[in-house]
Amino acid sequence: MTITFFQPGQVWHDTDGTPIQAHGGGVLYDQGTYYWFGENKDGDTVYDAQKGLLHRVDVIGISCYSSQDLLNWKNEGVVLPAVKDDPTHDLHPSKVLERPKVVYNSRTKQYVMWAHVDTSDYEYARVGVAVSDCPTGPYRYLGSLQPNGADSRDMTVFQGQDGKAYLIFSSEWNRTLRVVLLDEDYLCPTHVEARILENRSREAPAMFRLNERYYLISSGCTGWDPNQAEYAVANSPLGPWTVMGNPCVGHGAQVNFNAQSTFVLPVVDLPGAFIFMADQWKKENLCDSRYAWLPIQIHDDQVQIEWQERWSLSFFS
Repeated sequence: MTITFFQPGQVWHDTDGTPIQAHGGGVLYDQGTYYWFGENKDGDTVYDAQKGLLHRVDVIGISCYSSQDLLNWKNEGVVLPAVKDDPTHDLHPSKVLERPKVVYNSRTKQYVMWAHVDTSDYEYARVGVAVSDCPTGPYRYLGSLQPNGADSRDMTVFQGQDGKAYLIFSSEWNRTLRVVLLDEDYLCPTHVEARILENRSREAPAMFRLNERYYLISSGCTGWDPNQAEYAVANSPLGPWTVMGNPCVGHGAQVNFNAQSTFVLPVVDLPGAFIFMADQWKKENLCDSRYAWLPIQIHDDQVQIEWQERWSLSFFS
């Protein structure tokens, strides 16, 4: 059945009628098609209270879905799968693989995926990188690192109109966000970096740009439980950044509509139109976590996100 409206918080099915598994994800637009990458959590949620482990699903891999209208998504499969036969590998099922973001490098003609990779106790704290010649993969895993020696947990990638790409990640045990410029191949961090939102304990960063201004939406650090979102503005990804407050308004605004930010999606051919992508985590059953995609309104640096039970892209017109 063709989907004609966004319905935040409801089960979102792909074109085969199966619930979409693309949590903590991001979207790439390439040659007329949107590609949605996210965590496949289609497994049992486990929790070991005795060991103090967080709710988790064994790593399955990164899923990819494609669409022309942002509503109806075709399952392109798991494009970066778990490595099941090597317990020491970053992608072993016992590890953590979160928040994938893919950008296209026009110089190398490669699609580059960055993601948070970790051990189940979150002490490994690294970013992993993989590449492919095609947006739908398969992606070849190159390895992981701590950018310039800094621990990295929740992260995103921002690609500017000038072709520069940046890693934005929670560091210093989530106390501070860092922004690091990537090299020309998007495969390694440079030493051009900045510590931002220092000692504010923010995670789940999502950056976007409008009219020479940069915006960064983030979440507080309360595990799988929702909290109040916050946004900041700057003239450069490296800052300085000015905290503006909570972008959410209306019922549920104090807990970000029971969701957590993951990405801000520019709508192609609709200048100034952005979609706030967030996950409504169900920590007892992570595979049933829902997606909350909502329209963003921006006026004079003021970002506003309001809950919509049902909406379409005509909202922006």
